[in-house]
Amino acid sequence: MGTSTIAGVVRATCSAIWMRLKASVLPHPTRQQWLDIAQGFLERAQFPNCIGALDGKHIRVKKPPNSGSQYYNYKQFFSVVLLALADTNYRFIIVDIGSYGSTADARIFRASRMGRWLQSNQLDVPQPANLPGSTGPPAPYVVVGDEGFALSSQLMRPFPRRGLDAKRRTFNYRLSRARRFVECAFGILTHKWRVFLSPIQLAPQNVNVVIKACVVLHNYVRTYEATPDEDAQVESLPSGSDTIQLGRSGLAGLRVRELYADYFLSPIGSFPSHQ
Repeated sequence: MGTSTIAGVVRATCSAIWMRLKASVLPHPTRQQWLDIAQGFLERAQFPNCIGALDGKHIRVKKPPNSGSQYYNYKQFFSVVLLALADTNYRFIIVDIGSYGSTADARIFRASRMGRWLQSNQLDVPQPANLPGSTGPPAPYVVVGDEGFALSSQLMRPFPRRGLDAKRRTFNYRLSRARRFVECAFGILTHKWRVFLSPIQLAPQNVNVVIKACVVLHNYVRTYEATPDEDAQVESLPSGSDTIQLGRSGLAGLRVRELYADYFLSPIGSFPSHQ
């Protein structure tokens, strides 16, 4: 069987898997589903009003012909990026697939449908609500990410690591507890679908359909076949970081981050594990 025939079979099969499973295992969340996701982060990470952990994973690929440095990332290999928002069951909520490896996570997020939908309130995210036990101002529902993302009122990133006081250390710790779920989701994905353990020897458009198929198969397994023993073996994956300049949305994000940080240090928002 020729190479082009095999490539066509792979593309057709992966496309069929994506089309067949996407609606059932990767649907657009409803408002109630966002609330259920937030409850998971409250119970498992003690981070209230959190509707997902965000990160980007570099998928190794063979250097595409005539692509220059577009696919060459800061880790010094060729890749496309899987940008994903994950819940506390290590399932992907929304994904963006196929950006050049040379592009920073924050830039990918801003240009993605996910980012545009979140910024323009098109995801049916619940309205701001009081943090548990608090009578202070309502806090918006947020996603959490690492230093590679720009701070905004919808996206929380850690405080800079230098000169941290108790309040900022507590916030960073709590955010890292929530963010680890997307890192673990990537770890499970790689462990289960071993095509990701070496560079994928396909054209970029075919790489993207392979990733799509693996994403929905991952969610299917997480929904119907996951076991506690498998979860216990997952190790977090490291994430990169970039320096991002704060714009006007970042200034609003500063206020939201301070609201969460104050809450986490208060008697009603603290929990023994971070002491």
